[in-house]
Amino acid sequence: MAYLLPHLHSGWEVDQAIVTEEDRVVVIRFGRDSDPTCMVQDEILMNIAEKVKNFAVIYVVDIDEVPDFNNMYELFDPCTTMFFYRNKHIMVDLGTGDNNKINWALADKQEFIDIIEVVYRGARKGRGLVVAPKDYSTKYRY
Repeated sequence: MAYLLPHLHSGWEVDQAIVTEEDRVVVIRFGRDSDPTCMVQDEILMNIAEKVKNFAVIYVVDIDEVPDFNNMYELFDPCTTMFFYRNKHIMVDLGTGDNNKINWALADKQEFIDIIEVVYRGARKGRGLVVAPKDYSTKYRY
């Protein structure tokens, strides 16, 4: 499903997408289009893209095609989703310890929309770190 989402094919395109967007959150999924985890994430992103178009724009970046950000953002997981607002990386506290990115596929559309909305509201207020509406830590799973 990644072919239905806009792809960024160079480091310059990624930078321009982050720098030029003034009013919306830039959601970038870093990963490989052929990875099963990314395929699940891409389907969710494709399904919510129309619903969040007023406050977010979604892009896809293949980390093999554009390796420029692999070390900078520590993109070692199969699928990583990051958020930017007005040229600033917005961190999300998901309860997992890694606030920089989401490194798994969220299978629920509404959960992802809620996270993007929290990022948008927090970023508009100038916050660099927002707290996700749901705690994704493992402490409630035992």
